[in-house]
Amino acid sequence: MYRYDEFDRRFLEERTAQYRDQVRRRLIGQLSEEEFRPLRLRNGLYLQLHAYMYRIAIPYGTLSPAQLRMLAHIARKYDRGYGHFTTRQNMQFNWIKLDETPDIMADLASVEMHSIQTSGNCIRNVTSDPFAGATADEIEDPRPWCEIIRQWSTLHPEFSWLPRKFKIAVSASEKDRAAVHIHDIGLYIVKNAAGEVGFQVLVGGGLGRTPIMGKVLREFLPKKDLLSYLEAALRIYNEYGRRDNIYKARIKIMVQALGIDKMREEVEAEWAQMDHTPLDLSAETIAAIYAHFAPPSYPAADPQGEATLAKAVAADAKFARWTKHNTHPHKQPGYAIVTVSLKPLGKPPGDVTADQMDLLADMSERYGFGETRVTHEQNIVFPDVRKGDLPAFYAEIAAAGMGTANAGLASDIIACPGLDYCSLANARSIPVAEKLGEHLAAREEEIGPMKIKISGCINACGHHHVGHIGILGVDKNGEEFYQITVGGSADEQSAVGTIVGRAVPSDEVNSAVDKLLDVYIQHRSDGEDLPATYRRIGAEPFKEAVYGAR
Repeated sequence: MYRYDEFDRRFLEERTAQYRDQVRRRLIGQLSEEEFRPLRLRNGLYLQLHAYMYRIAIPYGTLSPAQLRMLAHIARKYDRGYGHFTTRQNMQFNWIKLDETPDIMADLASVEMHSIQTSGNCIRNVTSDPFAGATADEIEDPRPWCEIIRQWSTLHPEFSWLPRKFKIAVSASEKDRAAVHIHDIGLYIVKNAAGEVGFQVLVGGGLGRTPIMGKVLREFLPKKDLLSYLEAALRIYNEYGRRDNIYKARIKIMVQALGIDKMREEVEAEWAQMDHTPLDLSAETIAAIYAHFAPPSYPAADPQGEATLAKAVAADAKFARWTKHNTHPHKQPGYAIVTVSLKPLGKPPGDVTADQMDLLADMSERYGFGETRVTHEQNIVFPDVRKGDLPAFYAEIAAAGMGTANAGLASDIIACPGLDYCSLANARSIPVAEKLGEHLAAREEEIGPMKIKISGCINACGHHHVGHIGILGVDKNGEEFYQITVGGSADEQSAVGTIVGRAVPSDEVNSAVDKLLDVYIQHRSDGEDLPATYRRIGAEPFKEAVYGAR
């Protein structure tokens, strides 16, 4: 993983000192809340329903053992003993005191972490595939490109006050595990007809009040031109994006208004007149960043590893189920990619305790090469685990409450914090996710792979628009109801789900989801996921199942 140099360290020291003085001035009344608000937001500090929420950046989801242990320390010392992983591969702490935030920032800096640009109208944390560097289906590791974008975008003087927040994701695999289409700019690493590696550039994706899938801005962009082309696209958005209406300020609205052809024309014209030289990426620069992401020196595979794994699978049905759903093929023989579920039945999705973080840090050193990944689906990935170690690995995480065998299944629900914490929410998300996950657990094998996503308001932090089944909390005369969508997808077949009918009260959510799943199971073909079935049979059978008998 990338390691900070002297410039990075000095920058964080100066930023921490600057922020400490801003907090001091706020506490003694020299800064009003109105004056302080943009300063705290640019440093990841929100004022929520009950306390301050502090959001910490985890670039492309990668964590070292020292960083995980620091998050555990912050959870214990400054919060209530736990943290929450988000759909942006970040960590949030929900019970923070303002006067302690400069100390948290200093603690983070000691392990090469920060909270800068996790809020505000700027370029946010760059996200990627949590299987990057380990999966066999990628063209090349996308993380170096995320790091290049991170360095370019942090405190970029031209893009520090954009019309609205801006999100970028990078993927290099046939299977999109980074939700590229729902980003302001999405990048797929691709090969052209000549076999050259570059980028397909998408623009104008996003969820929230107006869900839109990104459109292709450029079919192929050479590697060396990445930053100059991104700069051209951001310049067009910065100049023409709306600042008079927060609901129409995202680049997706601008692209929709202009049309993708006009957007392409504007970006290409801007790019053509720019001096690319300062932003051109030389082969040496690219290689220097790639050196930070060199693959581990894998020891030769244990010849008994497969036999050890097979024996354990045959002897333990729970372990066999976990191996089936929570491990994935690795490009290196004798290894597996492991997903540790943070969705225990009846518990808040994405939450992790300080003790669990410490354990995960220890295990990353004992069972891997000292690295873990946060996923946008609010789980943890160990990218390099020997197959022969899987039985012992499972025993440890199961004992710590993280052995749920549901990765990619119906109870592996994405959910935002909702009205339990968020001042923007209309309804609670966590209790609905807890009850629904418990309810569906018994029939997960029958259902198969399933993406259920829940948001507490239209801002869609739970990505409900792109769930196979999406659930949106709405307020009806002071009561919490839930609108249900079906057929959405965040992968390479990305699509926005269709509303199946009027919102239902919370005590009817489980029944409505059951009926939608019954329709899917009845009509699906072999190997067909719910969005594919929906595309084939249409919305009516699903609507009829939920509302036909009412």
